[in-house]
Amino acid sequence: DHHVSHAASSFYTSPFEEAAILTVDGAGEWTTSTMAVGRGNKIEVLKEMRFPHSLGLLYSAFTAYCGFEINEGEYKLMGMHPYGEPKYCDEIYKLLDVAEDGSLWHDMRYFTYHHSTNDTLSPLFEKHFGRPRRDPKHQDTSLDPYYCDMAASIQRVTEEILLKMITHLHEITGLKKLCLAGGVALNSVANYKLMREGPFEDVYIHPAPGDDGCSAGAAYWAYNHLLDQPRGPALEHAYLGSEHGDESIQSFLEANDIPFRKIADDEEFFDFVARTLEAGHVCGWMRGRCEWGPRALGSRSIIADPRRMEMKEKLNSKIKFREAFRPFAPSTPAELLSDRFTAPPAAASLLPWMLAVVPVADTAREQLGAVTHVDGSARVQAVSAEVNPRFHALLHAFGEKTGTPVLLNTSFNLKGEPIV
Repeated sequence: DHHVSHAASSFYTSPFEEAAILTVDGAGEWTTSTMAVGRGNKIEVLKEMRFPHSLGLLYSAFTAYCGFEINEGEYKLMGMHPYGEPKYCDEIYKLLDVAEDGSLWHDMRYFTYHHSTNDTLSPLFEKHFGRPRRDPKHQDTSLDPYYCDMAASIQRVTEEILLKMITHLHEITGLKKLCLAGGVALNSVANYKLMREGPFEDVYIHPAPGDDGCSAGAAYWAYNHLLDQPRGPALEHAYLGSEHGDESIQSFLEANDIPFRKIADDEEFFDFVARTLEAGHVCGWMRGRCEWGPRALGSRSIIADPRRMEMKEKLNSKIKFREAFRPFAPSTPAELLSDRFTAPPAAASLLPWMLAVVPVADTAREQLGAVTHVDGSARVQAVSAEVNPRFHALLHAFGEKTGTPVLLNTSFNLKGEPIV
């Protein structure tokens, strides 16, 4: 099952012998959310919520309302929410019946996704909230205050419902560890709130908690749960994809008559990259095996100087071709994380995979202007020397030159295209 695959992807790759498991997404088969327990190599589903009542589909409905594409624009809604105030939470709750365990019952008169392949919102929804914003043609309209307030409101409602879910899950299981999965687990703003305000001591999320992770989850479930095989080691890194060696890269460049310079010595190479970044250039960085999951983690990344405010606009408008308000993420050595960022202990397992948005220290916000969001937060990546020694070394090389061992890090692709 779809949600069992979600649960398995998180639990079987976690370091936990036993844990409570929550899966939340739009829908998979008829299920939209499950509460489960993992013990050893077995997973038991305790409760599930059924379509059309869905926290993921509710968030997607407001993604459509604010003018973005469903299953694509949820990141935009999340990026837009700090520009607004959560003024409309009460109006959103009028569409829902939310139980103490976080389960939902939607008033389906406001929605059409249960009987339409094209439309999500009914005329009654439009009457209740006003006319939806159709996908804007101009970026300067993308921060309309009303829709920013609506984004802030649905983000707040989502966080409150998720908090109810995990509080109930903690009560019925009595367990201290939590595994999260499903597309809603990519809401890195909510993840931070759950760690800070939730009842669990440790929270783990697989690096690909969305539907891509179901492929791994299905295999784990078959091997561990069905075939009763012992569990393997916890997942320590997300660099599980393809790799291109020097030889294949050089032969490609030569075959296509592309000029290149090869720097064989790594220290000299890191120094060259650090100097190039310090001079205000944007670099494409491709080293080692490709990342598993939707985040660029210093293997297929576009990198730049985070101290330069103009970098955010430059990357959004000239390189990524996306909305001007979209934030960029910082990467920093794990051992220096607390110098510039504030993260609760429960976030430790999420930061290597960029799955939590945390506060930037007051003293560092001006220094990190290109990666600090309008509310003073950032979706930081903590890079360890053991997991990615080359990217870690580059961060230190840049820090030695600038006093700031932090880089702006975004995925090495254009909007809507696969990663390099």
